[in-house]
Amino acid sequence: MGRDFENRKNAILKRGARDAKAFTKAGRQISIAVKAGGPDPDANPALRRAIQNARAVQMPKDKILSAIEKASGANAGDDFQEVLYEGYGPHGIPMLVVTATDNPTRTVANVRSYFKKGGGALGTSGSVAFLFDQFGTFVVEAGSADRDELELELIDAGLERLEDDVNEDGKDVWVIYCGRDSFAAMQSALEARQLNVISSAMTWVPKTTTTLGDAEREEIEDLIEKLEEDDDVQAVYCNLAPSDAA
Repeated sequence: MGRDFENRKNAILKRGARDAKAFTKAGRQISIAVKAGGPDPDANPALRRAIQNARAVQMPKDKILSAIEKASGANAGDDFQEVLYEGYGPHGIPMLVVTATDNPTRTVANVRSYFKKGGGALGTSGSVAFLFDQFGTFVVEAGSADRDELELELIDAGLERLEDDVNEDGKDVWVIYCGRDSFAAMQSALEARQLNVISSAMTWVPKTTTTLGDAEREEIEDLIEKLEEDDDVQAVYCNLAPSDAA
């Protein structure tokens, strides 16, 4: 059937793997939110956010409903918890690894192994997090409101800054940052304005960044890729400067 067929097949398999990983991540966010605040999205802001993020990765509605039912049923299944791991990658790059796990013993062993094989080392709690600030982050469809007016209106909801960006689909978006304690207020403010929020999360932003050469950068990127392949890992943050800043 030729090389073109093989290329298409490989692309489909890779996309399927990415979707499966994204659905696993979204499902665990839903499970944690349901167990913390109940299965009603109207009364559970964390669940509304988790459903929003699931939709952003095109998780089917039936899978979203199934995840909610599984987490809220009498046999609730796996008990996931969020655990933050801190460490240093090769060349002393500080890294944070956010996980959702039902078995911390397994997860910490895996994360430690990834760091060791990647030329880094897993650290202790508090050894790296102080180098980052935690923000509530909302990705909003650009043009869904007047940008300048929105920026002024959101100050009362805890707005730290609003940045222009482009998402993976090439669409213009606004990235809204607020303090971690203002997350709920910002979520309510955006919902009240009926803005198209694509996704939201608590994110870690480095206070300073480090620039590395191409070879050293590749080592960091390889470690991040290996970590992100683990089903328990939700997100990885580091202070590596963007490649266009090198």
